[in-house]
Amino acid sequence: MTQNENWDTFINDDDLLKKIENLILVLREGDVPLENLLPPIGDQQELWACGVTYLRSKVGRQEESKAAGGADFYAKVYEAERPEVFFKSTPHRIVGHNAFVRIRKDSTWDVPEPELTLVVTSSGKIIGYTIGNDMSSRSIEGENPLYLPQAKTYDACAALGPCIYITDKPLDSNTTISLEINRENKKVFEGSIAISQIKRKFEELVSFVYRECSFPHGCLIMTGTGIVPGSDFTLKRGDEINISIGNIGTLSNTVQ
Repeated sequence: MTQNENWDTFINDDDLLKKIENLILVLREGDVPLENLLPPIGDQQELWACGVTYLRSKVGRQEESKAAGGADFYAKVYEAERPEVFFKSTPHRIVGHNAFVRIRKDSTWDVPEPELTLVVTSSGKIIGYTIGNDMSSRSIEGENPLYLPQAKTYDACAALGPCIYITDKPLDSNTTISLEINRENKKVFEGSIAISQIKRKFEELVSFVYRECSFPHGCLIMTGTGIVPGSDFTLKRGDEINISIGNIGTLSNTVQ
């Protein structure tokens, strides 16, 4: 991408890989500064998310909503033809690599949700992948499934980055998502899962997000999480969250 080019126009291209390969041939070293990485989403794009796409996520959601009588909802959507998809955030509530993510002041149980995130053009073609951190209030969502928008959408509720992996080939099913959380320089949680454990195909998730919704500038879609900390864990301010996915890198954020 050249300095004066609009990101929304640049990224919304079904032939993005070829365009980047041609751009690399003419760029000189130093033409693209790498300091202060911004989240890879345009001003006119939206971030959507999918839920209960891994078995571990289904079990976790059933546990947190059992007292409210909502456990059956998550069991049913895991097996249903229609997946759970929801609007996550507008660009101004999304942060990038090394930036601060937030936990809600009115929440008592908060977790990061590490997710492979699809980069999709206006035509519905998957052109790349990035790392997403879907920050979530489990106490609010667990109290009542109807509170999902409040549990999911607020200032600095998501992080994306550190880059977009552009490819014209499907990701290897052995690609692993890893999560590490450090508190006062000590590891307090770690987990990993292969994307082969996701129940639904990426194209299927895209088709439901794009059903009756148009995205003139493209869309980013989080594909769900398979790493769910237990009920004895909640984030605290100052925690460092590191999410790594093969071929993409590591997205690092600190809780504010």
